[in-house]
Amino acid sequence: MTREPALLDRPHPSTSPAPLGWLTLGDAFEAACLQRCTPPPTAARPSAVRAEHTPGVEFNREDAAQRMRQLLARLDIPVTHEVAVGGLRRRYELHRLWVPREHQGAYTRMLDAGWWQGRRELLGGPLPGASPARRRLVTRLAEAAWRSALLAAGRHVRRHILGVRLTDRELAAVLIRGAAVLDVPARLRPGTGCFLVSVADGPDRQRILRSAALEPARAPLAAPGTPTARGMNAARAVGVPAGRAAC
Repeated sequence: MTREPALLDRPHPSTSPAPLGWLTLGDAFEAACLQRCTPPPTAARPSAVRAEHTPGVEFNREDAAQRMRQLLARLDIPVTHEVAVGGLRRRYELHRLWVPREHQGAYTRMLDAGWWQGRRELLGGPLPGASPARRRLVTRLAEAAWRSALLAAGRHVRRHILGVRLTDRELAAVLIRGAAVLDVPARLRPGTGCFLVSVADGPDRQRILRSAALEPARAPLAAPGTPTARGMNAARAVGVPAGRAAC
């Protein structure tokens, strides 16, 4: 009898990238999760994409775009942020981040490495006897995955649940595992062309929202009293998103 394919039956890269440091891994994994929450960027016409830019990512929430910019800046990958306004009776904004052509390779390699290494750490561990530092890493990856989904995935909020809609089944599996790491039971429900991952309202929802709060930004040290130094410790909580409908 042929075994039914499991949620995580996906091809793996043929060669493993060099391991990332743990601080870099957290940023690269979160950026990769944000990317997987969104479809490829759209353009009204081919000429709308600048010749000096190639791949990018598109959000319909400014805070998701700003978070992606922050993460890529910490990874030394520059981007151009463009805002397009559409709609007639109901106006909306699209925030597009374009990576310059000369940085495309670094962007792709960093996000690929962050995704596969972070996914492996989160789904496979921590193993019994793991160090406290590794356990904190796995918790941080779980928080990063849910933070990305709450910012950039399609929302599905009802009176009794907090849910997100995703078209990427691997990210859906990562969210289920991440919720378990955060001591929250989560449910996965396949839909038409998408997956719905949800947690119950009440303590479970509050724990997820607290875990997904933005941490203070890591940045180069600045002189005390400067605007940069004062801003380094600012943290902003992630609320329930009015995110992109994935399906």
